Amino acid sequence: MKCGIPFTRGLLHPRFWLTWLGLGLGVGIAWLPVSFRHLLGKGLGTIIFRYNLKRRHVVQTNLQLAFPHLTPRLIQKKALISLQWYGRAMLDYCVLFFLPAARLQRRIRLEGEGKKQVDQAIVNGDNVIILLMHSAWLDFAPAGLGTDYALYGSYKPVKNPVINWLMAKSRCRHVDFVIAREEGMIKLVRSLKPGRLLIFLPDEDLGDEHADFAPFFGIPKATLNTPARIARLKKARCFPCFTYYDEKKAQYCVHLDAALTAFPSSNALKDAEILNNSIERLISIEPDQYMWLLRYYKTRPEGEVSLY
Repeated sequence: MKCGIPFTRGLLHPRFWLTWLGLGLGVGIAWLPVSFRHLLGKGLGTIIFRYNLKRRHVVQTNLQLAFPHLTPRLIQKKALISLQWYGRAMLDYCVLFFLPAARLQRRIRLEGEGKKQVDQAIVNGDNVIILLMHSAWLDFAPAGLGTDYALYGSYKPVKNPVINWLMAKSRCRHVDFVIAREEGMIKLVRSLKPGRLLIFLPDEDLGDEHADFAPFFGIPKATLNTPARIARLKKARCFPCFTYYDEKKAQYCVHLDAALTAFPSSNALKDAEILNNSIERLISIEPDQYMWLLRYYKTRPEGEVSLY
């Protein structure tokens, strides 16, 4: 299976020239000193907080639900900090896209007790699923894991074909191949085999069709049951993973947690609770760097009103 999207002459059409100009600027941003780049990113996040009211509302709503003990003033401060981290990550994706792989790898640290367990699972011939959380730096996880493991996963295409091509090209530097989300779960399941790790994002709200409602920071959330179903079908071990930026050491940290225990079980609700508990635990490492921009509580149980 080939990785990536072929480059075509259509990507050079004049309507994409502004995109190419922006990417040229991105090359320069990638080589800026990290302190200056993050200062720019912090400013970008502040602008988003002040002027993008829709995004600010989602972030503040999520934070209010997850941390009800915080005052409105602290929620607002936490939302600003979160968006400032998001701004830093947006500019640091230039590093992911444009820096040489060897230089990039020196800035990534793989940590956590899950590393030894994954190695042992591979030795034992077990299938492995990496449950990657939506932190601001999530795409740095394949870059960190790809040095030691064969990986694959799914992706959601974006509307701009140039950006879509670039993102696929970047990911294919670190993974064996990627599968578009629209292609469904069958390819994901069939491609999972010992020695090849599946990266799956389990924390997004994708509706209630393949989900069960379980507490997430104490609030019912439509929690995907897909990871448990794949794990059951392929007898796979599941390892939660969270990526954050260590400001003191100027490193992107890929935290690979220990394998989930008693997962999957014979009870779908219990599986959803185990999954959400693991997500909460990893978020606690660097809660401000979690991607609070997503509407995690979009789908509500029958009879409940929208939280957004």
